[in-house]
Amino acid sequence: MGYCSGRCTLIFICGMQLVCVLERQIFDFLGYQWAPILANFVHIIIVILGLFGTIQYRPRYITGYAVWLVLWVTWNVFIICFYLEAGDLSKETDLILTFNISMHRSWWMENGPGCIVTSVTPAPDWAPEDHRYITVSECFLEYQYIEVAHSSLQIVLALAGFIYACYVVKCITEEEDSFDFIGGFDSYGYQGPQKTSHLQLQPMYMQIPLDNN
Repeated sequence: MGYCSGRCTLIFICGMQLVCVLERQIFDFLGYQWAPILANFVHIIIVILGLFGTIQYRPRYITGYAVWLVLWVTWNVFIICFYLEAGDLSKETDLILTFNISMHRSWWMENGPGCIVTSVTPAPDWAPEDHRYITVSECFLEYQYIEVAHSSLQIVLALAGFIYACYVVKCITEEEDSFDFIGGFDSYGYQGPQKTSHLQLQPMYMQIPLDNN
């Protein structure tokens, strides 16, 4: 009963992870955040494999999913530190999330709840020609806190997924060990009739009618 409940819970967690990461992927695409886009894509693949392993009783898939969740938590902790500018990180000057190939920022910077975007003219000399120079004001929630909330939710789901993945793998392993202990199909499997090396010949008697003529 507990094993079935843990397996169903893990399936639910995987489903929640897919929904949340797909939502996050959309907004990362809109903000041209290439590093998060790549990480989200890998996460989607691994979660699908973990979901397949849970449904099909494949402990190796579930183990790989659990290992990836450790890396996923590490990545999201880095995202939180980046937007909160922990240490030497700076969300204003660093272009780590775009691989330093563009000056795009988070989509939520201009489209957050209540944000008012104002174009500044003339633009400073250092501003690229294909970019507009703007100011954002009156946001109900700053964009960095929205990104932190996204990463925090991913961490919570990853920790729950890791715990239940370990539990399901443990249950599957114990079930396989107990099955092998009682013999499985190896000892009590069907065995076809074996051929004997020597054939025993039996005499055959036939009655032949006599002709009276």
